[in-house]
Amino acid sequence: MKNVYDIFKERGFIEQVTDEDMLREVLAKPITCYIGFDPTAKSLHVGSLLPIMSLAHMQREGHRPIALVGGGTSLVGDPSGKDEIRPVMTREEIDSNAQGIKKQLSRFIDFTHGKALMLNNADWLVPLNYIDFLRDIGRHFSVNRMLAAESYRQRLESGLSFLEFNYMLLQAYDFWYLFKNYRCVLQMGGNDQWGNILAGADLTRRIEGKTIHALTFPLITTADGYKMGKTHRGAIWLDPELTSPYEYYQYWVNIHDRDVRRFLSYFTFLPMHEIEGLTRLKGEDLRKAKEVLAYEATKICHGQEAANKSRSAARQLFGQDVVEDIESIPTYSMTGDDLGEGIEAYILFKDTHLCATRSQARRLISQGGAYVNGKRIPSFETKVGPDDIQNNTILLRAGKKKYLRVCIQDS
Repeated sequence: MKNVYDIFKERGFIEQVTDEDMLREVLAKPITCYIGFDPTAKSLHVGSLLPIMSLAHMQREGHRPIALVGGGTSLVGDPSGKDEIRPVMTREEIDSNAQGIKKQLSRFIDFTHGKALMLNNADWLVPLNYIDFLRDIGRHFSVNRMLAAESYRQRLESGLSFLEFNYMLLQAYDFWYLFKNYRCVLQMGGNDQWGNILAGADLTRRIEGKTIHALTFPLITTADGYKMGKTHRGAIWLDPELTSPYEYYQYWVNIHDRDVRRFLSYFTFLPMHEIEGLTRLKGEDLRKAKEVLAYEATKICHGQEAANKSRSAARQLFGQDVVEDIESIPTYSMTGDDLGEGIEAYILFKDTHLCATRSQARRLISQGGAYVNGKRIPSFETKVGPDDIQNNTILLRAGKKKYLRVCIQDS
């Protein structure tokens, strides 16, 4: 069986590690590892996928992952990478979000029969006696070293609350607690967590006299400069109610050419020799590699049926295939009375949110970038009406890639 450390290395997962040779030796046998997930939203987005995929790889190679939902630490707030203090959430909000995250993680990791654990640090952090915590845990931390950590240093000018200042202690306590109670010897996370993870390893060494390990992943930005998981339209969520499987598929199929190899390595389980073959394609043929990426990523997150439907819908829209099922495409509902005898195209494109303003819609149409049922709209005054309805649907397109089904319902 291949050492998972070598899998991480060849796929580009590793940014920093405490001791490469020692960790590779530790990973030669089954261990328990963990990653923390922040439940400040009801869904994770694709910016969390690299940590999630790392836990999936760990499990596939015989290790036991712990997905730690930060129900307790979220009551404090992590200052890492933040310009200002985040609003304090209620315990009820955090618990509700944590339930949604558990459901999402279960698509990537098998939690049955103890193969992986889902824990919430609120279970041990909330009952802590503050005075005892300061005496037993706080005494091991140097304020000077904490202020030197990148996560704190970048916040000193804008202001760091005393509440946030406790975050490193709490995360360090998590790592020690999981070592003590679950024999967890490896914490992984984004590179902005390096200082917090090291604090946990150091705390465990001081209390237990044992060496445990840290590994961080690169913080990913796309080739066009966006933070991973963010687009000009907003976040790409893992929850299908917030980002449909079709929209999820489209995110991956439309990535920049320079991202194809990295993202196939990060976000699929395809063997590297297959990935190398796909990424040797050039020009228009590279779209085949993007389609493989989109299909595999959607299958992992939403299941094979959703991936099949999304791929079929995309192929039909791009004229590559003829299928009957385009149910995955985003929809806008209106009645026959709303449509009447017809609506000027520029108004319809604005009202269905394909364009932000009517002037933007006029410009799109005059430049030849607007279509109804696959036919270019010749003028912004052209009316879209009852004659354009096909199977109770009118298919609109803005530009090359933005589609919308207008579903006509009975009045």
